[in-house]
Amino acid sequence: MADPGKQSSPRRQIVNFAFFKVLPEWRRLSIAERREHKDEAARVLLRWDCEDMRVLTYTTAGLRGDCDFMLWRISYSLECLNAAHSDFMKTRLGGYLEVTHSFLGMTRRSQYLIGHERDERQASHSYIKPGGSKYLVVYPFSKTREWYLRPFEERQRVVTEQIKAAEEFRRVRMNTVYSIGVDDNEFVIALETDYLEDVVDMAMRLREVENSLHILKDVPRLACMAVPTEQMLERLG
Repeated sequence: MADPGKQSSPRRQIVNFAFFKVLPEWRRLSIAERREHKDEAARVLLRWDCEDMRVLTYTTAGLRGDCDFMLWRISYSLECLNAAHSDFMKTRLGGYLEVTHSFLGMTRRSQYLIGHERDERQASHSYIKPGGSKYLVVYPFSKTREWYLRPFEERQRVVTEQIKAAEEFRRVRMNTVYSIGVDDNEFVIALETDYLEDVVDMAMRLREVENSLHILKDVPRLACMAVPTEQMLERLG
């Protein structure tokens, strides 16, 4: 029997950032055929943006050479994510797509005292509320093994310094997803903002704090622009 005095934890979200590249052969198809492919793909994506899953669409056209668009998908089960991805790849457009990057993780409450858990800019709880900003920068990262061997109090001190530095950039919302145990990386960071210059300045500032010494890797960094589903597909060609 559950303890009536204990609050139940929110369901953890399954989060996926999938980056796609369109094969050159697709752009050689007729305009009419590409139009049909885009319309079909839009119907599938919009159908899956529902109560069971959020699907946010981003263009990366002209921003990187290895991808053309990104789908940020948030659900509560791997089965839902798997079914949505399968349906999308079964479309005629899906036959001309390659997944160049895919990051998987779950939401989880931070073990550290963040100090501003009521601040919705920082997704420190076991759920995230994405969207609403023009730009998104996604990157996976992992910390050194030596970091985890440090006493917790020492790690808390370093994290507190990191958070204080990040708070200088109030126009950037940081979403943290935990990949440790389920993907190659330990975390995925998604930075949302309407001011891309703040991401550049924030990255420079965070190089100056002690936490940067404990980062094993934090690439690739992928910048995206939020656009409606139909517009994202239209920008493919």
